[in-house]
Amino acid sequence: MTTAPDSGAASASLWRHRDFRRYMAGQTCSVAGSSISSMVLPVLAVIDLDATAGQIAVLAVLGQLPPALLALHAGAVADRYSKRRQMIIGDLVSAAALATVPVAAALGSLTLTHLMVVAAVQSAAAVVHDAASISLLPGLVDRSLIQRSNSRIGALFAIAATGGSNVGAALNALLGPARALLGDVASYLVSAWCTARIQARETTPAPAEGRRLWTEITEGLRYVHGDPRLRVLTWVNATTSFALALLNTLWALYLLRSLAMSPTAFGVLLGLGALGAATGALSAPAVARRYGPGPMMLTALALTPLTQIPLLVASPGLAWELVIGGALFLQLTCAGAAGTTQRSIRQIVTSAGMQARMQAVSTWLTSAARPLGALLAGGLGTWTGVRPALVVGSCLLVVPFVVLARSPLRGLRQMPNAPGTPCPVVPAPGVAHAQDTSREGSMDGRTSS
Repeated sequence: MTTAPDSGAASASLWRHRDFRRYMAGQTCSVAGSSISSMVLPVLAVIDLDATAGQIAVLAVLGQLPPALLALHAGAVADRYSKRRQMIIGDLVSAAALATVPVAAALGSLTLTHLMVVAAVQSAAAVVHDAASISLLPGLVDRSLIQRSNSRIGALFAIAATGGSNVGAALNALLGPARALLGDVASYLVSAWCTARIQARETTPAPAEGRRLWTEITEGLRYVHGDPRLRVLTWVNATTSFALALLNTLWALYLLRSLAMSPTAFGVLLGLGALGAATGALSAPAVARRYGPGPMMLTALALTPLTQIPLLVASPGLAWELVIGGALFLQLTCAGAAGTTQRSIRQIVTSAGMQARMQAVSTWLTSAARPLGALLAGGLGTWTGVRPALVVGSCLLVVPFVVLARSPLRGLRQMPNAPGTPCPVVPAPGVAHAQDTSREGSMDGRTSS
């Protein structure tokens, strides 16, 4: 892991933290580039390659399958070896894979099969990168700054996503979707360069002789399962990902075809949603301090299914596009606030040597849920139609709310302390309600996830 900063770091401005700035610059550039791809790839598949609902589902599954297969291994490797080196390798592989798309398009040989292979390779490289990237942050800043760091990261990433979506829409209009992907290729190269310039020394303990990687993976699984805080938040993430995978698989197809939205309007809509994520991330620390992180996350999860209603009842036209944009803004405001808070909680309560494996377990479960959601989307979209499939996905967004509502974390009134605080005992669901008052008082001085 990375050596912890000195004691004075807790009072210093994050923007004066040189390694944090470099980390932020590289990751923000990568997020902006990924937003270009998020906007361009559906347009490329649906409009240029005339993909069907089933083919869109297969494309989504191939892009989401590698994390389910590789996340646990990538997390264990990140806890063993240099996280920065792992991040750089992931960036370079992603850049190389994406660069083949505009080349194939220029040669007139681009196919959906090619696009599917690129999606799978890029996804695998992203797993390698992200396992190291997320777990590197707690070693760059003092633990007292983790929530502030994640708040700024979430806001800046959302702003970068907004810019990336708008740039993607502009590049798509000027150059066409295939050549627009060169913007994402450049972003990966900049990310690798910024990561290479981080100077904080990493101390990675040598693995015990004869110790198998799977043994360390198993330790990570047991660690998360054994902590009720980590377990609850991990299942909240997994169930949310399943529902969103179903919705996101068909979202572009629905907007571009059923609602006849233009690619430019589609890109602007994505950008508007990203502004909501920035708003949620920036407001998360203040809202959590006032109302408590538990009630704040619970409220965000309760509002999320309601934000899908405008999408389900919309008709083609500018007025409905504005309404959908407002609903997406609210949805991602909730996601930004809840996501920033739950990630901070998980990082704070996790010991340094388990950071990558803890994150890998969450990534593994959420990633395993996404292909299932995408496959369900393809089946429902083909057999019942796109709109009924979106209704099912919207109903599934109630599940993560129920998971959190049935746990003690719903009453958490303040952010947790560092590792070492005793783990809370999760009461049985039948007695949880009766213990609300005493639980809220006891949670004020202990950790949560």
